[in-house]
Amino acid sequence: MRSQVWITAFLLGATVGSAACATLGARSRSDEAKAARHQAIADAELWRHSDIPSINVKLGPRVKGALPFRAVVPCDYVDKALEGASPKFACVLRDGDEVKVKYGGANGEVYGEVLATRLLWALGFGADAMFPVNVVCDGCPAEFGGIQRQGNESRFDPAVIERKMAGAEWPSKADSGWSWKELDDIAPERGGAPRAHRDALKLLAVFMQHTDSKPQQQRILCLDAKPRSSERCTQPFLMINDLGMTFGHASHTNTANASSVNLAAWRQTPIWKDASRCIGNLPKSLTGTLDDPVISEQGRRFLAGLLAQLTDQQITDLFEVARVQLRLRNPEDLSSGFPAIDEWTAAFKQKRDIIAGSRCP
Repeated sequence: MRSQVWITAFLLGATVGSAACATLGARSRSDEAKAARHQAIADAELWRHSDIPSINVKLGPRVKGALPFRAVVPCDYVDKALEGASPKFACVLRDGDEVKVKYGGANGEVYGEVLATRLLWALGFGADAMFPVNVVCDGCPAEFGGIQRQGNESRFDPAVIERKMAGAEWPSKADSGWSWKELDDIAPERGGAPRAHRDALKLLAVFMQHTDSKPQQQRILCLDAKPRSSERCTQPFLMINDLGMTFGHASHTNTANASSVNLAAWRQTPIWKDASRCIGNLPKSLTGTLDDPVISEQGRRFLAGLLAQLTDQQITDLFEVARVQLRLRNPEDLSSGFPAIDEWTAAFKQKRDIIAGSRCP
């Protein structure tokens, strides 16, 4: 009897000990992951030098898979669910490459994604590349609303195809996002982005009215040529992943017609909530992580210097390539009519002048 009790106690102790070791092991791995992420944020860059005057804004980034403006792109529909509420679908190109297509004349993200990504790229900040194209889809469901063609094909125009910014998502797609509050955890003394770069990006978000700023809309990229391991990144870079809700005005619920390419709202939205203290006018949305940021003088001056390098032609090209003339001045008002490119460029320059003419404490 005593031997049975002893054996039972031994087995119970072994089981408890194994469970405790497993718990400690999981906790240790979790702590290591948190420490690695904290280090990556501290070391992260946000901006790299760009020869702004020489950039062809209309042509766009020369990344792998780049497409000419309004190219006719045939593809085969892939029946799979994609994240986000805006109209989109997956499609396989003739070379076998699977891409994400956003589409629809009433979809503000078709225009906003092009505007915001081209502007960020031209100024030296991180963003994916969006190419405005004419997609001919084989097998797309009729309810998508494409223009039916012969056979099983349908045409989508306007539409955009996304190409990811070079670099590996880190540490994984599930948890590679970052909050705008974490920009304050970057350590310049470790080689991370200086405050001028961080505040310039915040002010650019105000300029664009980037309202949907939840962590999933931003990514940590690892730019290491040969990453040592999946747990460590020596060249972290923070970029904005989704920019469809831009060039309108920030809204609490990220309302598409108000917040996504609404000229009437954008040109009436002030840059500053409090100009004397350089508090940017970008109220936090329900899911957002950026809330009326305070901008330093070095950040204001840095962004003003970048924006000043854009030529009149580049600004015009920005709005032409985004095809903003197909989007109502105010999508919430069907009688508002369609804008001319000059209306958008005038609003852009006015906002740029306000940033250039301000002074921060």
